[in-house]
Amino acid sequence: MPSQKNSTRQRLMNAALELFATQGVGETTTKQIAELAQVNEVTLFRHFGNKHGLLLAVISDSAVFKDLGESLLKQANETESIYQALKEYAGDRLQALEQVPELVLSVVGEARQYPIENRIALGQGLTQANSYVAEYLATVMEREQLHSNLSAEKLASLLNSLLLGYAVVQFTSEFHQLWHDRDEFLENLLELFLGKAISGDSRNLSIQRESTNESSLTEPEFISTNKVADLPANLVHLILQRAKKQGLRDYALMYVLFGAGLSVEEIVNLERIHQISEPHQHLLQIKGTVRQVPVNQWIMGKQYGSYTRNPLTQWLKSRKDDQPALFLNDAGMPILEEEIHLRWQVLTEELLTPQGQPPTTQQAQQTWCVEMLSKGMELENLSILTGWSLTKLQPYARRAREKLALEQAIRLDHKS
Repeated sequence: MPSQKNSTRQRLMNAALELFATQGVGETTTKQIAELAQVNEVTLFRHFGNKHGLLLAVISDSAVFKDLGESLLKQANETESIYQALKEYAGDRLQALEQVPELVLSVVGEARQYPIENRIALGQGLTQANSYVAEYLATVMEREQLHSNLSAEKLASLLNSLLLGYAVVQFTSEFHQLWHDRDEFLENLLELFLGKAISGDSRNLSIQRESTNESSLTEPEFISTNKVADLPANLVHLILQRAKKQGLRDYALMYVLFGAGLSVEEIVNLERIHQISEPHQHLLQIKGTVRQVPVNQWIMGKQYGSYTRNPLTQWLKSRKDDQPALFLNDAGMPILEEEIHLRWQVLTEELLTPQGQPPTTQQAQQTWCVEMLSKGMELENLSILTGWSLTKLQPYARRAREKLALEQAIRLDHKS
């Protein structure tokens, strides 16, 4: 019996979708739907109440919304970056919308004709779908230590509105010149979100999810990924000098930050076995990945030992404990992220960047990236070393070119 009910319900929905798509919601009658589904019109009313109740069911069952929450939860666990997450979600939704263009236009064009209870139900359905997307974005952003001045719900609303707007324009105007194709639109969309709406933050690792009628008491500080703020050589060397005076542990910590370009999170997960020191190379294996990074003996034009004798190898050689962690705190236990940030604050006390701000640990990583690109590293190779997407690295390439342009201008001035 249940299977018969499901079959009848599905036949009605399939018939409605076919008629809605071919002649519009307004021109379609419940009698036509029932006849095409080969059921009594009363059966339609029993299952859906009226035509617009059936429309809501058709929309919910479409590829645009069907199993959206479950599929996004799975997708959030499989995506490796916010770039991939945004691109996959946006691409999937546009593809789903393109499967039912007539239905989309009919819903958009005729929604004002629906009874108030159906318009409310449609709004509630869209709100529920939006909450799934917000949770999806929040999950990925928290994992990547990103934040936005907009709440996750507002980011999702903005994203979905742009996607629907794209679909409406595509379905109503074949000869516009707003974008060349869907791929170009997606790239522009990603650039907008990654460059303006979403940013990295080394101090607040989770996305702010304020409700629409709540406001943050203070605006979070962050370094936007499209405004790379690498540190000048003199400031880097001063921090390293201060660290050397504090002791081998602090010296080794700063050496890894500036010489390997690792995040604080990556550093606390390192163990002794992840360090590979040989006469011709010094590498660190990132825990839980196949990714390796070099520990550079040259930092901002100054050499800090050799591959086998440098601040990190000296720190490890001085230790008499059996702890597997690469770095320990003052109590001899594996160091925590908060403790590294505290050591950084001590070592950079009263120091200011060219922008007049206290330097952050994130800027050490940015400095390493810019230095690698300035030395001639290909962007694709840096993507492999950092595990970052090419989109995220584009501002770093721009910053490296700016520094090279300045150096070239100075050389030309010296020649003249």
